[in-house]
Amino acid sequence: MTDKAQKLATDEGFRRILVVQHVPYEPLGTLDALLRARKIRIRYVNFARNPEARPDLDGYDALIVLGGPMNLDQQERHPHLKTELELLAAALARGTPVLGICLGAQLLAHALGAAVGRNSAKELGWHEVRLTPAGQGDGALQQLGPRAPVFHWHGDTFALPSGAEHLAESDLCPNQAFRYGKQTYGLQFHLEVDAHLIDRWLRLHARELAATRGAEAAQLIYRETEAWIAASQQRSEQVFGQLLHAFGWRHREAPLHMGHGDGP
Repeated sequence: MTDKAQKLATDEGFRRILVVQHVPYEPLGTLDALLRARKIRIRYVNFARNPEARPDLDGYDALIVLGGPMNLDQQERHPHLKTELELLAAALARGTPVLGICLGAQLLAHALGAAVGRNSAKELGWHEVRLTPAGQGDGALQQLGPRAPVFHWHGDTFALPSGAEHLAESDLCPNQAFRYGKQTYGLQFHLEVDAHLIDRWLRLHARELAATRGAEAAQLIYRETEAWIAASQQRSEQVFGQLLHAFGWRHREAPLHMGHGDGP
């Protein structure tokens, strides 16, 4: 480490974030570059590789729990879900900033005492999300705009936790986003995806998509992706950038010569 980097590390400290990943095809996506631009060290806990892992929050400044194909009611089949609920409870007790995405949002809502169960219908592909008045006043979510097409892939949903702010809704799913306190967010939708991830999901889940939306759904989603992905990624950068700002993590102009943490 250079003297300059050492001084920055001493003055500001290296930010470290713990990321819970359930399957290799649901990574941080666009969030990865935003975190690295802020010189934040990322450590993945990959339960697909190590289902017996017992992570803790010591030494970490925030927690992100990503999506996955399992459901909250499958804790006997996937015992790591119990581990994650304990981890989320610890983060909430400490006041550690938390971001939950899709399954992560459902686990977060449940850790806050809310029910999680089947949505009225599966929400697969591009669907419009509308901000509530609270969402339009939220520093991060307001960057989405009053309404916007956003990518989704879920069959379950969460009830709004007591004391949480309801930030967004859609026609098929009334609870799309919430904030608890100032630094805890749950997002049901996938603002972190890019075109590559969408293509991968469409290939992996082709049978589920066809059964839910019909044989022509994949081609429709490809066309919608071509039309909407550029604007979606701009919104992603703005929303997540403001969310990280709320966490106290600003873009650092001076480079820190450091490793990128553990890979997924």
